[in-house]
Amino acid sequence: MKIDDSMITRAIFALLSQRANDDSICPSDVARVLSADEALWRALMPDIRRVAACLAEADVLRITQGELTLPPNAIGSGPIRLRRGRLMR
Repeated sequence: MKIDDSMITRAIFALLSQRANDDSICPSDVARVLSADEALWRALMPDIRRVAACLAEADVLRITQGELTLPPNAIGSGPIRLRRGRLMR
């Protein structure tokens, strides 16, 4: 099954809706919801980061590293967390 951007978006929203408003999720949580196979979920990580950046650009998500909110175009590599943005509260 091909996993597209809308499936990634729905998985992000579903995971965040199960958490308290101030809680966050890891992009790998999203990947694991979409595929139990480790090789497949790891391959999804760049797409999940890209979709998250688009949602952050639209102010639906915030991407954080520690307590710092990252600009969507500067997430690069390294550990990040996904949180509700202003338009998802």
